[in-house]
Amino acid sequence: MKVGFIGLGQMGRAMAGNLVKAGHEVTVWNRSPGRDEALVAAGAKRAATPAEAAQGDVVMTMLADDKAVEGVVFGENGIADAPALHVGHSTISPALADRLTQAHGGAYVSAPVFGRPPAAEAAKLFVAAAGPEEHLQRCAPLFEAIGQRVFPLGDKPSAANVVKISGNFMIMAAVESLAEAMALAEKSGVERAQLLEVLTGTIFGAPVYANYGAMLVEDRFKPAGFAAPLGLKDMTLVADAAAKARVPMPVLGVVRDHLLDAIANEGEDVDWAGVALAVRRGAGIR
Repeated sequence: MKVGFIGLGQMGRAMAGNLVKAGHEVTVWNRSPGRDEALVAAGAKRAATPAEAAQGDVVMTMLADDKAVEGVVFGENGIADAPALHVGHSTISPALADRLTQAHGGAYVSAPVFGRPPAAEAAKLFVAAAGPEEHLQRCAPLFEAIGQRVFPLGDKPSAANVVKISGNFMIMAAVESLAEAMALAEKSGVERAQLLEVLTGTIFGAPVYANYGAMLVEDRFKPAGFAAPLGLKDMTLVADAAAKARVPMPVLGVVRDHLLDAIANEGEDVDWAGVALAVRRGAGIR
């Protein structure tokens, strides 16, 4: 299949690379130069503009935020009028997903993914996909190349974005609860690693607790696998959606404040799991 891929950050590079490995004819574009060199060496083509990357069957976008997506779609040499089916993997607002659906005349698929860069490199992402059934079927070979499972969520693309931001909120809530529990354990004479072993070996054996718990135990907050400013952006999307739906989310406020604390004290290159450092500061742990 002729596939364009726009957005070559840690996640996008890995996803595009797996499309190349799967035998698809991939054309890539990224705003910052240099990130496409390994992909081009592996067989991908380099596009001069977003529109040029969207002249095939499908164009996939993996960008940082709403503004970046709007620029690529509606900006100069954007993909709004390009012939390729737009598949959006970015974590964006449900409102923008609705706008994209309208702008593309309904020919749009939202397919945000769950998984950090190592999962992307291993083609083990989970894809939450929503859009017209014929378009989801068309994208099936591409989703198979980047992920281990696809969750179809109906024909309204923005439904997938609601699921994605809800999931990201739950990740942060899990990290927050782990950090608080570890602070309590540490100040009570129990090592973080001991607490994690008990929790993940009993009733909290899910990957989110095991993987993030290990990061908290080992203080692996830099370099960031997922930077705290992006986490803050996602929590802001959740807050906006919650306000629109009239849903109180008090835990969200705590998470956002701790993300702000982590960014202010640790810098913008700290992982979003760095909320644990804010929790520790509050507990007087240095």
